[in-house]
Amino acid sequence: MTTDFSPGDNIAMKIPAHEYEATVAFYREILKFEELTPPGDRETPRFAFGDKVLWLDREPHLSQAEIWLQIVASDIQAASSHLEQRGCQRCDEIERLPEAFNSFWITSPCNIIHLVSPADDSPPDDMTKEN
Repeated sequence: MTTDFSPGDNIAMKIPAHEYEATVAFYREILKFEELTPPGDRETPRFAFGDKVLWLDREPHLSQAEIWLQIVASDIQAASSHLEQRGCQRCDEIERLPEAFNSFWITSPCNIIHLVSPADDSPPDDMTKEN
């Protein structure tokens, strides 16, 4: 069985704590990107980024920012098998996903983290974290 892959709707920027507030202010106040989180909300700030959603996640254990991408698969089980057969390692331990979220993490050869999600799935409400 084969599966088709396409870009997902989400880009996560993992930001060290010491750079977090300035980075949020950059997108909110300097670039004035459309914010998708309600004002004053304690959820992870999300901004419209063209037809994508940019998530700004505070990560106190990082020393520099990372970009994480989402890939959508037409068949999540076939995608898992396809990637495994081609030596693509899953790295589900990188960040816990909610039980009901039928997705998994992989890394590219240059260590960019990718969330592989089924086409008919979207992140559950509890996917957001407090700052």
